[in-house]
Amino acid sequence: MSDELDIEAMVARFQKRAAAVKKRTLPPVGGDERALFLEQAQQDFLDFAIIGDATGEVVDGVLTLKVDLRGDS
Repeated sequence: MSDELDIEAMVARFQKRAAAVKKRTLPPVGGDERALFLEQAQQDFLDFAIIGDATGEVVDGVLTLKVDLRGDS
């Protein structure tokens, strides 16, 4: 598995997904549906951005992603 997994490419895909969420247009919904859509978009962005900022390695068949959450890097 680790021979087939390109961690840098995977992280790059998550960076693209985070950018796509930021560009996502708001569908013509209102009220509660609008609030749910916006909440989901924020959660999607956060999830994709976190993995997009990760560095990773595979050791003994285990993928480990490391994310610096200190905010000063």
